[in-house]
Amino acid sequence: MIDLSLNQLSGQLVEFPNALSPVLHTVDLGSNGLQGPIPMSIFKLTRLKHLSLSFNNFIGTIQLLDIFQNLPSLDSLDLSYNNLSVNASNGNSNFSSLPNSLDDLRLASCKLGIFPDIIKNQQEIFSYLDLSNNQIHGEIPNWIWKVMDGDGVLNLSRNHLVGMQEPYSFSYIHTLDLSFNQLHGKIPVPIVSVYPPYIDLSSNYFTSSIPSNIGDALYDTHYFSISNNGLTGVIPESLCRYGYIELIDLSNNSLNGRIPSCMFSKSRTRGLNLRSNSFSGPIPDTFPAICLLETLDLNGNFLTGTIPKSLANCRALEVLNLGNNEIFDTFPLFLKNILTLRVLVLRSNNFYGRIACGDNTGNWPVIQIVNVASNNFSGVLPSKCLTKWHAMMGIKDEVHSPEIYNSSEIGFSSPSYYYFKYEDGVTVTNKRLEMEFKKIPRAFTYIDFSSNNFHGGIPKELGQLSYLIVLNLSNNALSDHIPSSFGEMQQLESLDLSRNRLNGEIPTSLSNLNFLAVLDLSHNHLVGRIPMGTQIQTFSGDCFQGNEGLCGPPLTLNCPGDVTDMPPEPAHEARHSNYGSGIKWNLISAEVGFIAGFGGVIGPLVFSKRWRKYYYDGIEDVAFSILPRLVLEKWLSWKFGVRK
Repeated sequence: MIDLSLNQLSGQLVEFPNALSPVLHTVDLGSNGLQGPIPMSIFKLTRLKHLSLSFNNFIGTIQLLDIFQNLPSLDSLDLSYNNLSVNASNGNSNFSSLPNSLDDLRLASCKLGIFPDIIKNQQEIFSYLDLSNNQIHGEIPNWIWKVMDGDGVLNLSRNHLVGMQEPYSFSYIHTLDLSFNQLHGKIPVPIVSVYPPYIDLSSNYFTSSIPSNIGDALYDTHYFSISNNGLTGVIPESLCRYGYIELIDLSNNSLNGRIPSCMFSKSRTRGLNLRSNSFSGPIPDTFPAICLLETLDLNGNFLTGTIPKSLANCRALEVLNLGNNEIFDTFPLFLKNILTLRVLVLRSNNFYGRIACGDNTGNWPVIQIVNVASNNFSGVLPSKCLTKWHAMMGIKDEVHSPEIYNSSEIGFSSPSYYYFKYEDGVTVTNKRLEMEFKKIPRAFTYIDFSSNNFHGGIPKELGQLSYLIVLNLSNNALSDHIPSSFGEMQQLESLDLSRNRLNGEIPTSLSNLNFLAVLDLSHNHLVGRIPMGTQIQTFSGDCFQGNEGLCGPPLTLNCPGDVTDMPPEPAHEARHSNYGSGIKWNLISAEVGFIAGFGGVIGPLVFSKRWRKYYYDGIEDVAFSILPRLVLEKWLSWKFGVRK
């Protein structure tokens, strides 16, 4: 047995000696950095049962038929995610039989153009068949269902499939992934009322309504996603009347009407994503007393009414996104005891009133995103709340799952591959751009109170949020000075205080913000000199416009007492003057500011292990928020040993 997986091996493989052929039964070199062609001697190890070369950089063309001919004892073969071209055609060969023991075949990202001919004559053999991320066109052949065993995983995602040959049956499938293809027409519903426990039809071109009897077919389904299609009509109540769906994703379609109350009443439901549709009416107040809900995303609909009070029963809630609706309510303080809440998005609704926190309220220790922008909130900013948001302060709280996690009581199933696949997403405005995170980075912290009616001073407690990355308080009626404590928010990258009534001078402590990439202080009543010799000097004058009392670079207005153009020296004095004595202080101050800012960024990364770790963790989180899922799976396999 040779198992060198999940290391950092690189270079080319050497030939395997013939002496290993009678004894070697396992070769696992997956998740390394191996390069070059695969040695042909590896396919002469005739006793080999398990061969995994996935997640490397192997190159070349592999004849699938040759592998099966030479390795008759093979149980599992994984060539996924290399730079290989696998030829899956039989050609003119008379060989048409797979190894009798083969039940796990993974050829993801192998440049397949067709379904492998050699597998279609087999009967109930595969527990795992992965042909995803290839270039397979046409229809899904109906023989594919016959080669799966009773608890099999079939992954055909990320191909160019356009339909399904009839008849089709899902009876022998446990996990079915057909996402990211070009399937169109009606949603496939089997004649026999059996859908796989895990089914993903997302990111296709289905344009029908949801069949009224789909609930019968989904009786034993735990994960169901048909997001990013063109579905129309209403949600039939049968979708949630029966079954044990733990996570349902109907987002990014054209569904309308009211959301059935039964969608919220199931104790087993962990995730419900209905964002970006056209649902209307109130959110049903039917959350059960025993509620395991972790994600509720209703963003981008036409929902009205108030936030249902029964939502407080969902003590494991992590993501609540109600943005871009027509909800008319006050701030949901009744959710104060949900200690797991990480994301709260209420933006672009009709919320009103104060955001007030008493001594025992607003205790969200792991909250990382709070977005209440574009509402009618008023009063002063909630300073007491801020001191309880420990994740933004860099304080790590150990949040225990509530006692209602009793799997035996509610029949809760263990996490599956799809709980690694599904990711909570959110849209934020950062650096003047609207950004959609497909996955919310754990290190990303964000507060947006913009476009409301907040007044009074900015609380100095904001300075305690030393791990905050984005702060937007623009377009309110805030007054008084900018707190000098802002200089303590060392991770801040974006600060927008524009269009308020702030006065006084810009605190020099802002020069401590070494990561600041966006700054907007425009349209206030700020006065005095813009701090010189700091990173602030690198921002354009637009960031300070609309403050008639501000002066100094980068504005063109000089401050009182500044030395302006000097009268010309007499000719005889000019001849004896030191060359270059006319120093351009404005340019020097900008250069010094650049050097200070540059050194403030690079210095901590070089000399501080904590800053360096935070930086790379942040880059990693942002990378996985935009890169394809396939790269995420590879990273998971490297870092945690997670295998499909």
